[in-house]
Amino acid sequence: VCYITLCEKTFPRKNAYEYLEDLAQEFIAQYGQKVQLAARPYSFIEFDNYIQKMKKQYADSRTSRDTTGRLRTNLQDIQNIMVTNIQDVISRGETVQGLTQKAANLASISQQYRKDANYLNRMSSLTKIGLTVGSIVILSLIAYVFIF
Repeated sequence: VCYITLCEKTFPRKNAYEYLEDLAQEFIAQYGQKVQLAARPYSFIEFDNYIQKMKKQYADSRTSRDTTGRLRTNLQDIQNIMVTNIQDVISRGETVQGLTQKAANLASISQQYRKDANYLNRMSSLTKIGLTVGSIVILSLIAYVFIF
């Protein structure tokens, strides 16, 4: 028994082979032992009903497979978009972590700057007071030496 099918060029080869395989299995299941006993060429013409049914089923399944293929493609596109979005969120999280760390460092540095500024302010005040007191003491000594 020879199984042959003619298809459009765009029909997937895999589907054509699956169609032939299904036909072969069903034919062997129905007429396996009777093939060798066939005396005339069209002994199994009633198998044509099954052939037409399978032909329609594969034609319908092709459109549903095309739809399935489009859905699969759309699903993959959506998955790629989701992966990209998740990667963006992760990178933003890393950026936020970096900013948080920089803010903590900035707070630490500003506290140190405040301490240093207070220290310098005290030293400047002490220097001014010290110069004023020193000037008064020196002038008092000079006045004491010349007056007495």
